Amino acid sequence: MMSKGRMEAFSDGVFAVIITIMVLEMKSPHGAELAALQPLVPVFSSYLLSFVYLGIYWNNHHHLLQAAQHVTGGVLWANLHLLFWLSLIPFATAWMGENHFAPWPVALYGAVLLLAAIDYYILTKVLIQCHGAGSTLAASIGNDRKGRISIVVYAAAIPLSLGHPWIACGGYVLVAIMWLLPDPRIEKTLKQGPQAIAH
Repeated sequence: MMSKGRMEAFSDGVFAVIITIMVLEMKSPHGAELAALQPLVPVFSSYLLSFVYLGIYWNNHHHLLQAAQHVTGGVLWANLHLLFWLSLIPFATAWMGENHFAPWPVALYGAVLLLAAIDYYILTKVLIQCHGAGSTLAASIGNDRKGRISIVVYAAAIPLSLGHPWIACGGYVLVAIMWLLPDPRIEKTLKQGPQAIAH
């Protein structure tokens, strides 16, 4: 068993770098008129969506590690796997925004979201395995219904994006809205302590 401190600090650093890279992809227009900003609307829209997603992942990752007491080598690798897919968000975001939400860029964006969601699910399962089925962590995560719904929406949106990219984008936005409110399960369980596990 290892301390979770280094993994948490490393992950926070990666999140910060990903957001920094993403914002650097946004180039300022050459003109000084407001009309010069119009071509940047798709780029900014994709940036905004991705920023929200990264914020959601950072928030939930933080809460997840608050409930964890320690990590193992398997947890470290699962966490790195998640960070790998999240690190591709700037590339997928730029491709989608610069091509005005064309089908293939939207499909790739959905694939990155899908794989990140799957890896987050894997990370939670590995952490639960590390702490035990009767742990506070396991009780706080529960059946993770929102996580499974997200995976289903992403999987459906990928093929849909090839013919109807805007409908697929609507699916991505709906999932983001679903996750925008912080998930209270972990905070509630940590406050209740051992009593929460008994229920």
